[in-house]
Amino acid sequence: MSDLTGEQKKILEALAGSDSPCGSKDIVAATGLDKKLVSNKIAALKKTGLVDSPVRCKYGVTEAGRKAIS
Repeated sequence: MSDLTGEQKKILEALAGSDSPCGSKDIVAATGLDKKLVSNKIAALKKTGLVDSPVRCKYGVTEAGRKAIS
């Protein structure tokens, strides 16, 4: 799945680079993207199975998500 937007790719890379699940604030800090944009992109990435939420309000990249950015 290479039809990721630049923003989605940034978010996935930030999550992939983290040792533990990240909250929206962490992702905003790591990517420099707008908070609302991050929330919207995360929701879309969760729907496509590239991001999961192992802990409430924290997000991690899935195996599919890692493949999408490799």
